[in-house]
Amino acid sequence: MTTSSDTIQLTTAQAIIRWLSNQFIEIDGTEMRLFGGGFGIFGHGNVTCLGEALNGVQDELPLYRGQNEQSMGFAAAGYAKQWLRQRFMFCTASAGPGTANLLTAAGLAHANRLPMLMLCGDTFLTRLPDPVLQQMEHFGDPTFGVNDAFKPVSRYWDRICHPAQVIQSLPNAIATMLDPADCGPAFIGLPQDVQGWTYDYPVTFFDKKVHRIRRQAPDSLEISDAIALLKTAKRPMIIAGGGVQYSQAVNELGSFAQAHHIPVVETIAGRANLLATHPLNIGPIGVTGSDSANAIAEQADVIVAIGTRLQDFTTGSWTAFDKKAKLISLNAGRHDAGKHMSLSVVGDAKLSLAALAQGLDYTAPAEWLSFAQAERKKWDSYVADNVAHGNRPNSYAQAIGVVNELCDPRDRVVAAAGGLPAEVTANWRTLDIGTVDVEFGFSCMGYEIAGAWGARIAQAEREPDKDTITFCGDGSYMMLNSDIYSSVLSRKKMIVLVLDNGGFAVINKLQNNTGNESFNNLLEDCPTIPDPFGVDFVAHARSMGATSEKVANPFELGEAFKRAKASDKTYVIVMDVDPYEGWTTQGHAWWEVGTPHITENARVRDAHVEWEASRSKQRRGV
Repeated sequence: MTTSSDTIQLTTAQAIIRWLSNQFIEIDGTEMRLFGGGFGIFGHGNVTCLGEALNGVQDELPLYRGQNEQSMGFAAAGYAKQWLRQRFMFCTASAGPGTANLLTAAGLAHANRLPMLMLCGDTFLTRLPDPVLQQMEHFGDPTFGVNDAFKPVSRYWDRICHPAQVIQSLPNAIATMLDPADCGPAFIGLPQDVQGWTYDYPVTFFDKKVHRIRRQAPDSLEISDAIALLKTAKRPMIIAGGGVQYSQAVNELGSFAQAHHIPVVETIAGRANLLATHPLNIGPIGVTGSDSANAIAEQADVIVAIGTRLQDFTTGSWTAFDKKAKLISLNAGRHDAGKHMSLSVVGDAKLSLAALAQGLDYTAPAEWLSFAQAERKKWDSYVADNVAHGNRPNSYAQAIGVVNELCDPRDRVVAAAGGLPAEVTANWRTLDIGTVDVEFGFSCMGYEIAGAWGARIAQAEREPDKDTITFCGDGSYMMLNSDIYSSVLSRKKMIVLVLDNGGFAVINKLQNNTGNESFNNLLEDCPTIPDPFGVDFVAHARSMGATSEKVANPFELGEAFKRAKASDKTYVIVMDVDPYEGWTTQGHAWWEVGTPHITENARVRDAHVEWEASRSKQRRGV
């Protein structure tokens, strides 16, 4: 390394890591590093240069050793979500299959608008040693490789072809990840030779930088239009999405709703915007929602959507609302604010709610609010009965009820795929703000454990005495479980509930609901499995260093959960649940799925006709 008064000679990899270690952010008046560290699996494409650079900053940027590149990305997403996108992680993987394994995680981060920086090995820029180990040769375009596959699932993508390029690329990547509207994963490809090349970098490039997340004020005319429309409402409703939490606007949401007597429903990403006991919280909306929220949704005449993508599980594939209902969409992103010809208010949720409140002289009719609250009371009664356990088969809902009763209000709950996201969304009673992470943007099997590990790393930085609790089906466990081992190695305790229903039971349910026979979902229905048997999840979890036990029923689950809370390391509790009985049968809006328009199977044909009958309620883009 050579230096002058104005420049310092570094390799590309050294410059990247030095720059990242000098990025800070101010959160609640306290400066801290923007990156909580990173996740890494080394190979020949990143160990020699990037690994050398990371070795010198172990205190500033702690590197967590991954077991699987996909799970590293999931962990990074869980970390960023826990920090409300204010801090995040990088992931580094080797060239070829190591990097390719990150694709699914990038898709998850992109769908959920979560920041994650990927620093990935690439083929040699000079091409002198080509074709190299793990290189995918494209015969018609030698510049085209595996890393180009990340372009559709990255908000920012670059390949560093000269050491000087990082001077522009790194700030652009950070700006993207910190932008409330454009937030998502950033990918930087690092050719193996370029990583080690040197350049005389300006010393000032590495000066400490303190970032702040921009709050975009809404346009005054858009606010005026929204106020004018809202004043006409006889049956207004607020849909509160995940963007409310990212904007830290939960207090403004509650104050606005109370001041104007407007009932609030939550999206899946928006769960835990309001406490379950909040008088204006009418419940979760949509396909996996609540009868109460869906009842007011179908009657609302003006709908204020705040910080939501209006995904199909929120809108019931756009059948949940009256066709004549008007939409006002408050969103930091222009793309989301304009969906279905909404009256757009593009801006920060916190500032937009304040601006609306300042100019709005209006309260919703008392009978409308009374109707909404009466519906919520009926839903609460249903949930109380649904989670109760007794003389009936074990179910997801019962397990959720046990944990809900015994956990600390500040414990974090994680779910992602299969039947559990719906069951958690419908049955979980929020005890404190921002404590629920149901990953249903990409709904990735495997996020349950890996995402929970990342969430626990973040949680331990602020609330080390609380727990991260993840609900995981047997299918998701089998798909990606190795971060149980990671959590034990890194001493980041999780509580993992493995609820075993013998296969992919929720897809079996969908299969049956569309008239199809059970096939290839439950283990017992797989013709290529002559003698089905279950996995000993307890023994498997113990082999990775966790404490583990199996329980027979919800009562035993409660006692085991108390032991898990008292434990100082990752604790896995296994319980069998019935694949057919005990599903939450209420709270569902219509969901558009593709069904066969022609078939020789009468049951499938009848199911298609029945399914299509609800299409008449669907709004067609307006």
